Amino acid sequence: MNVKRILSSSIALTVLAISVASCSGSDVSQESSTSKADSTTTSTAASTAITNKWVGPSIDITKLPIGTSKVLTTSSGVGVLFACDAGNSGGGGAHAAGPWLNEASGTWDKSKKISVKGDVAWPLATYSESVKGETRVITSNGLPIDSITGTFPIAADDPAYAYDRNPNRIASSAVSLTLPASPTKAASPTCLGKGAIGVAKNGVSFYASIDERNRDAVAYETQDKCDGHPQQASLYHYHDIPSCILKASTGPSTVVGYANDGFPIVVERDSSGELPTNKDLDECHGRTSPVLIDNEVVNTYHYSATIEFPYFIGCFTAKPVS
Repeated sequence: MNVKRILSSSIALTVLAISVASCSGSDVSQESSTSKADSTTTSTAASTAITNKWVGPSIDITKLPIGTSKVLTTSSGVGVLFACDAGNSGGGGAHAAGPWLNEASGTWDKSKKISVKGDVAWPLATYSESVKGETRVITSNGLPIDSITGTFPIAADDPAYAYDRNPNRIASSAVSLTLPASPTKAASPTCLGKGAIGVAKNGVSFYASIDERNRDAVAYETQDKCDGHPQQASLYHYHDIPSCILKASTGPSTVVGYANDGFPIVVERDSSGELPTNKDLDECHGRTSPVLIDNEVVNTYHYSATIEFPYFIGCFTAKPVS
C-alpha cells in the first residue's frame, strides 16, 4: 500500500473545497493507491461537482439571537444545543455582559465584539491524521498550527478584562482521537458535554458552544482574534468555527475538523459565498450532501458551520468516542 503524507501548508488555497483549512498546517497521512496527480485532479473537479443552495436569507451579524435560551437538556431540535447537564450557576466564564450584547432584545452584535489582545505564535504546534482501514486516528499537542493566539491570562489592562477575566494560560496538551472513518448514524442523538467534542485540522480542540453556566459562549465570553481561549487545564479551544478558519475556507465544501463521533465538520458556501442557516440543517446542525473528504467527493452526513447558534454542532448524530 502506498502511503502519502500531505502537508497542508503546501496545499494552495486556489484548490477549492480542499479538506484542510489553509490556516492549519497539518500532517495528514492516508493509505491510498491514488497518485499525487490524480489527487489534484479530484480536488479540482470537486470545485464544480459540489453546488450548495440555501433555503433562507443570510443572517444579520448585528442582530444574532443569543443562544442561551436554545440550550436544552432533554431533547434536540433545529437551532438547539442538546446539553448533557443543566450547567453550573457558579461556573466560570464572562463576569459581565459586554456592550455588544443586548440582553433585553435577546440579541448580540458580532461586529462590535472585542477580542483579547496579543499575537502569540506557536511554532511547535503539531497535528497528525491517518486513515487505516475503518479507522481515522488524529493526534495533536493542542496548539494551533500556522495561527496566532491572544495573550492569556487576560491582562488587567486589556479591555477584554472588564468583561472576562480568564485566568488560564495556554499550554501543550495531548490530544488523541481514534474515530470511525465511516461513522453510522445512531438511533437517537447524543448530548454534548463540557469537555472536548472534536478537533480542528489545525490541532485545536472544539468545545460545545456553551460556557459552564450553559450560556452562549460565543456571545458572552471574550476570545482572541481567532476566537479561541484556554480552559482550567490550559487546553486552548474553540466554541465555534473560528473566524481565521472561516476566512480561509472559501470553497463550497471544506472539511475543517472532525467531531468525536467521526463525522466531519465542514465549512460550506453557496455560489455567493454565504454559509447555510439553521433552516438548512437538521436537529444536530448537520445534513447529508457531497463533501470532499480524503481526496474524494462522497455523499455523507456532516456538521456544518453557521453564523448563528449553535454555530457548528448541536448534538452527536453517531455514538461519540470517550
